[in-house]
Amino acid sequence: MCSQWRLLFFVILQFLKFYISISTPIAQTSNPQPEFPCKPPHHNSYPFCNTYLPITTRAQSLISLLTLPEKIQQLTNNFSGIPRLGLPAYEWWSESLHGVATNGPGVSFTGTIPSATDFPQVLLTAASFNRSLWFFIGSAIGVEARAMYNVGQAGLTFWAPNINIFRDPRWGRGQETPGEDPMVASAYAVEFVKGFQGGNSKVRDGFGGKRVLRGDDGSEGLIASACCKHFIAYDLEKWHNFSRYSFNAVVSEQDLEDTYQPPFRSCIQQGKASCLMCSYNAINGVPACARGDLLQKARTEWGFNGYITSDCDAVATVFEYQNYTKTREDAVADVLKAGMDINCGTFLLRNTQSAIEQGKVQEADIDRALLNIFLVQLRLGLYDGEPGKGKFGKLGPQDVCTSKHKTLALEAARQGIVLLKNDKKFLPLDNNVVTSLAVIGPMANNASLLGGGYTGVPCNPKSLFEGFQAYLKKISYAAGCFNVSCDSNDGFAGAILTAKEADFVIIVAGLDLSQETEDHDRVSLLLPGKQMALVSSVAAASKKPVILVLTGGGPLDVSFAEEDPRIASILWIGYPGEAGGKALAEVIFGDYNPGGRLPMTWYPEAFTSIPMNDMNMRADPSRGYPGRTYRFYNGNRVYGFGQGLSYTSYTYKFLSVPNKISLLGSFKSDSSKNVLHQVGDGLDYIHIDEVESCNSLRFYVQISVMNLGDMDGSHVVMLFSRLPKFFKGTPDKQLVGFNRVHTLSYGSTKTSILVDPCQHLSFANDRGKMILPLGEHILMLGDLEHVISIETH
Repeated sequence: MCSQWRLLFFVILQFLKFYISISTPIAQTSNPQPEFPCKPPHHNSYPFCNTYLPITTRAQSLISLLTLPEKIQQLTNNFSGIPRLGLPAYEWWSESLHGVATNGPGVSFTGTIPSATDFPQVLLTAASFNRSLWFFIGSAIGVEARAMYNVGQAGLTFWAPNINIFRDPRWGRGQETPGEDPMVASAYAVEFVKGFQGGNSKVRDGFGGKRVLRGDDGSEGLIASACCKHFIAYDLEKWHNFSRYSFNAVVSEQDLEDTYQPPFRSCIQQGKASCLMCSYNAINGVPACARGDLLQKARTEWGFNGYITSDCDAVATVFEYQNYTKTREDAVADVLKAGMDINCGTFLLRNTQSAIEQGKVQEADIDRALLNIFLVQLRLGLYDGEPGKGKFGKLGPQDVCTSKHKTLALEAARQGIVLLKNDKKFLPLDNNVVTSLAVIGPMANNASLLGGGYTGVPCNPKSLFEGFQAYLKKISYAAGCFNVSCDSNDGFAGAILTAKEADFVIIVAGLDLSQETEDHDRVSLLLPGKQMALVSSVAAASKKPVILVLTGGGPLDVSFAEEDPRIASILWIGYPGEAGGKALAEVIFGDYNPGGRLPMTWYPEAFTSIPMNDMNMRADPSRGYPGRTYRFYNGNRVYGFGQGLSYTSYTYKFLSVPNKISLLGSFKSDSSKNVLHQVGDGLDYIHIDEVESCNSLRFYVQISVMNLGDMDGSHVVMLFSRLPKFFKGTPDKQLVGFNRVHTLSYGSTKTSILVDPCQHLSFANDRGKMILPLGEHILMLGDLEHVISIETH
């Protein structure tokens, strides 16, 4: 077995049993079930109920049976039903960002299923840099979603994942995303969506069985429907006078092509997402839900096969907040003709009839939208009769909050935790030596704060304090601040006294949803309120250097702690979910060797002088603009993208990597004569769309990873590239690939990373065209560098 699979081997074995169980029929229980179409004996004879017909034929049949008012009735998230055809009400809006959540009205935890597995918030899961883990989490959530549908507690259309780029550290919803790198966000989108919808992942090694259904017309069936959101360039809630409902994101074609679009393109092309959500904001003056060029690009160029929904009330904002149209009817016409299918909200429900009467919308526009939404419902099996007799009808309460899923949530938290500082190898602590422990901080003893945004009802949540209680008996707690805002120092004295009496001290500081969330951006990168003073005061009073644990999604300027010798270790745990307390304790006491890496840059407080509404990724020295994310930012950092320590150390070797890539014979015949382009001093490049077959240029980089320490551990291998610096807007470096591998103490492990020059060694020029520079490219692996020359001969 390859070493990189050892890390999740126990998880894979558990899921093997789980997947086998999915395909094995079991006796039906008496659990309640949802209302469903095609119910015998009166409503099962319609052609759209005939499972032997192609789903397109079935969808068209259903459309043909609807009156115009009934068609309009379908254009909202809360469909009220059509009794004459036996169509029950259906709520399209359910949420499942990192577990089935309470945010959407389609989900209820009142019933036979009172809770669902709460995995870590996405940003922490992304810090694991583990594709297998991402796939399994998506799969587990998809199973729990279908199980809840089967007992009438959820829909089957879930609006996750959030794959917007974490562009600005103040963004309140950055926690929901896979981070700042478009390659990582793309990889996460693919794995989560494939897992959630019941598909296969390319990184499987045979243990994860295939669970896709395939219709007569070649379309894939779905255990549940995932939605790529928010399309596109959405990453501002409320900052100064700017609001997400009216914000116009001015985005260059260059940034759109190589930063903002890639996660959505991958989510659709490789992930096969069945839903796309258009965002509130406008892009270059046109509301996202009215950007027909972008929505149609998703369908025609990227092959999108699904429905497009607006964000909630995003159609109303076109008219009411953005003042893009003069009338409500014009707004209806603009979004429907652009390609949107469902309005989350009631704007289309209330205004489509008058838009038709005024000749601004035709019935054919509605029929187009209905075909897209009915095809997804058919792929979900919603018109196949009684759910309990369907492919996934056996799933129920016994498949939610299972031991396998809870173990997976624990593993995700373990793998995501990032060790940022560890002076003199202060960690791990030896619980045989530690006689007493003080845990300080308002987040430390409140499990309800560990989920982050879009959380449901966790299975069996434990606080951080409760996690430590499993390791020693003498443990004390003091909040220090009454809440995370920490507006008062009234609790400092008690915290200081508690710290003085303990052998070791752990301080939990950082953010919760009072500081960062949907509709709320931060204005500062410092710890909230008087938290910094609390940390410093407790550290000064402690007998030994203290351990600082940071919560929340947004980057924090904790330069004071990084520089303070009284603070020996710093860990970032994000929002670790229901198993976060246990995971953190295992890391601190050495039962798990940390290996997470930051999926975003941590900027200093001075970065807050940069306008949040400036969407430019590239630096512009002429106006003092430092750029954004590790790819373009040229300023100081508190911690960098990909930073993360371990209790052991590692070295690398390139085992096999080419020195030269020849493009000879790789050009399309109609462009071979004029394929080379020049800039400046005659440096050549080619347009990616002039390459006949990018696949023929791919190569593997074979790598050896040596564990130099006395602890086994999982390690994230990250390969970067640096392009020739002769082009305007060239990234400083960009991530080529990553693997998480298991390493044995004092042992070596081999792994490989596939490099696609068209994708990984290219970037967008100022016209938004992807180009591949010729000449010397540098591959970077830790401190190692390897030059690879791209030539035309």
